[in-house]
Amino acid sequence: MQSLWSQKTPLSSREELKGDISAKNVVIGAGMAGILIAYFLKKRGQEVIVLEAGELASGQTKNTTAKITSQHGLIYKEMIKNTGRLRAEGYARANEEAILAYEKIIEEEQIDCHFERIPSYLYSTREEGRELLKLEEMAALELGIKAHYIEGTEIQELPFQVTGALCFEDQAQFYPLEFISKISEGIQIYEHTKVVSVKKHEIYTEKGKVTAENIIFAAHYPFLIIPGFYFIRQHQSRSYVLALEGKRIPEKLSGMYYGIDDDGLSFRGAGSTLLLGGGSHRTGEERGGFCDLRNRAREYYPHATEIACWSAQDCMPHDRIPFIGQYSIWRPYWYIATGFQKWGMTSSMVAAMVISDAICKRDNPYRQVFTPQRLLIKAGFKNLCTDLIESVVGLAKGWLGPKEKRCTHMGCGLIWNEEEKTWECPCHGSRYDAEGELLDNPARRDMETKHLVGTRKK
Repeated sequence: MQSLWSQKTPLSSREELKGDISAKNVVIGAGMAGILIAYFLKKRGQEVIVLEAGELASGQTKNTTAKITSQHGLIYKEMIKNTGRLRAEGYARANEEAILAYEKIIEEEQIDCHFERIPSYLYSTREEGRELLKLEEMAALELGIKAHYIEGTEIQELPFQVTGALCFEDQAQFYPLEFISKISEGIQIYEHTKVVSVKKHEIYTEKGKVTAENIIFAAHYPFLIIPGFYFIRQHQSRSYVLALEGKRIPEKLSGMYYGIDDDGLSFRGAGSTLLLGGGSHRTGEERGGFCDLRNRAREYYPHATEIACWSAQDCMPHDRIPFIGQYSIWRPYWYIATGFQKWGMTSSMVAAMVISDAICKRDNPYRQVFTPQRLLIKAGFKNLCTDLIESVVGLAKGWLGPKEKRCTHMGCGLIWNEEEKTWECPCHGSRYDAEGELLDNPARRDMETKHLVGTRKK
């Protein structure tokens, strides 16, 4: 599977690390967050290098739908209630500022990445959705976001009737690999340099040791178990995208769309191509996926042709706020950017602003909003309980089951995903291919019986 972005924008390769080196700032992970952090630090005269286990943007960045928006589902009403108005306002302003930051960089660097300002809509096909959208409108307006509710009859671009929609004005979309290709120029990136472990100021890779004054973990999911304990503060979720062209596909969508219903779909245009997203499920659960999404596509666009398909994995924090800032009080020179949910583009920019300010000893108004040291029990207690139960069950299955079907992260029992032909950990979201080779962290090594498990899928 290759995303539309990967098809359209091949990226040049970088050298791998060759021996021991040192640098003032080292970023682990060359996705959008890691590269933006490095870009900001370099612009401020800081020495910085990036270590990447694969290749530039080879993780979740190439698999995004690339919506740059402060509209992150139905979040603001609940965020005000559970975390307080000030934190909710800070979250909203930070993401609105992220859109402006992208626009400024694109103008300054003269990047041709199909960036365009466009409204973003939450929609529902159910009667009960009307009230939910109206309440979210009130919350958004209270926080200073330009938003307005509209009746479903005004939405003509979708292939079905909706009952109502909430429009966030002046949001944006772009082609992510065109953008990252440009801003990564001049940044020292070491590809195929997998980090094995980190101890204080020392980073151990398969190609050599790197010593750093500051270390930034921007590799999607923090692979260290201690300190931070991020494995009990979030889970991972998978989502799917189809790129469709042909008859009855809108020539150009005037907005981006995200359904709030349980079976809601995501829509955005990319030229004459429609990106249809959906089928989300917790990593390790046997539901959703490409099969469901293709059935919906055949229902709504029976004459369309699928030109690309891909899936993505997202870290879902219990309180629905990313972890951005100091990794742990025990490691003040470590920084973390994770828990972006399904909104990695704006969250990556927020991470770059907050972390670069922290390293450069500048005040940032959003530092406390996203601090990993927060404790918002009311906002995340239900999700915490769910994750703990999943982890206990997964660990029990792992240690009572066959060794070859254990995750190498903490030993949880793996689930076989028949549709994607992958082994998945329902505890923390690590994934392996049919032969046991690692695909997604937090695990750092292949399955114990690599090259043998492909014959033992059930």
